[in-house]
Amino acid sequence: MGLKTSDLSFEDRVKRSIDDKFMQAAVRKSQDDQWVKRESSREQLGNWEQWRELGEQIRKETIAYLPDYLEQFADNVEKNGGHVFFAQNEQEAQDYVKKITLEKQAKKIVKSKSMVTTEVGLDQMLLELEGVSVMETDLAEFILQMDDWDEPSHIVFPNIHKNREQIRKVFEEKLGYDGDNEPVHMARFAREVLREFFLEADIGITGCNFAIADSGVINLVTNEGNADLCISIPKTQIVLMGMERIVPSMKEAEVVDNLLSRSAVGQSLTSYITFAGQKNETESDGPEEFHVVILDNGRSNALGTEFESMLQCIRCGACLNVCPVYRQIGGHGYGSIYPGPMGAVLSPILGGYEDFGDLPYASSLCGACTDTCPVKIPLHELLVAHRTKMTDELKIPKGMDHQTMKLIGRATSSPILFKMAMKMDHGATGLMAKKGDVTVENFYNHGGYIDKAPAMAKGWTDVRDLPRPPKSKDAFREWYKRHKKEQEEAGK
Repeated sequence: MGLKTSDLSFEDRVKRSIDDKFMQAAVRKSQDDQWVKRESSREQLGNWEQWRELGEQIRKETIAYLPDYLEQFADNVEKNGGHVFFAQNEQEAQDYVKKITLEKQAKKIVKSKSMVTTEVGLDQMLLELEGVSVMETDLAEFILQMDDWDEPSHIVFPNIHKNREQIRKVFEEKLGYDGDNEPVHMARFAREVLREFFLEADIGITGCNFAIADSGVINLVTNEGNADLCISIPKTQIVLMGMERIVPSMKEAEVVDNLLSRSAVGQSLTSYITFAGQKNETESDGPEEFHVVILDNGRSNALGTEFESMLQCIRCGACLNVCPVYRQIGGHGYGSIYPGPMGAVLSPILGGYEDFGDLPYASSLCGACTDTCPVKIPLHELLVAHRTKMTDELKIPKGMDHQTMKLIGRATSSPILFKMAMKMDHGATGLMAKKGDVTVENFYNHGGYIDKAPAMAKGWTDVRDLPRPPKSKDAFREWYKRHKKEQEEAGK
């Protein structure tokens, strides 16, 4: 799939998302449910703000000394008998996985949920290899795969946009399922399909929530145990990790796992917290070959810049679950596998402004994302930083809006033009307004209002009516002049 999920324009994606009423209802329910669970689990932990500060310190420390921790981790993996490959971009990551797959003559590959494998388009590359079958083993990702690789809409709940009847139809059409739409029954059916694939798999591919630098093992956090099966059954394991997903030791991993579990799914700890690596002589299961692909793919663009704090992200999805924009347009409106506030910041860093320059503007800047982030990333400030960079430094125009603002800037900087505009505004807006005059006295009543406006104002009138400006004689400036004059005459 890759980082970019759609060739439609941002406006077309948003329109399609807003028209999807089921998706909006599903997102609202999920956000509301997650709010209750998240806040409750954080409260149980106690001293949540101190935990956030500790999480921020751990992630900042790691990013500040990232080359050193990556070198330490790579050395320890190799010391344990594993292999490490540093991939600069998605092509290098694909090529390395392809090489291992061909060397092992693998026919069946099982994958656990991983945003990084999706980011580099790994599934599509593997499926193009002759005789190779790939199976997503996370239940939600499995459903999306069965539905012709439908794109995910959330980084934690990827199939949030589907209801259980839609899922039943997918299973019926693609797998011959003849049962009802009860989640338990469908999950059992999926487990039977997946279990057979697990037992026959040649290679297991996983992501990596955190890599432990001082031991060379990886930390996986899952709800279903599918990642454990990807690790324990196939003889070869390949791990793909973003280069920033690392912590110094097990002690720090314990902290960030707590932050992740409570922020992502509102649990004290998720069902499976796994630490894994190359199988040693004392272990009965695990991979005989262990490969770790450490991916840059644009992440180094953030190092040493105002966007460096974005690398602290632990992919919990909490910012999506409080965002009012995500609530309206869901994940598909962003056109990136990373949606919501974190995606609006991260996607332009990884993929550039040409494809993702609209995303920093898809925000109300309310700051709810920053307030909920467990590692205290100033997300709304980074969104403003993107806007500033595009506007002031790169001089990237924003279509007619850009030209309109330039015109407004010139007009408002000229006293003569500004006064002319103030005198003409009532006549011009009168052409768009519904009948009725608005005066100082009834300004907030619906004596006259605009429900359809062009250009930049269209974004406002699509969701609310704008009061029609008062006539020049009733405008505030004229009223103030008259009032001041009356006061002066009264004082004489």
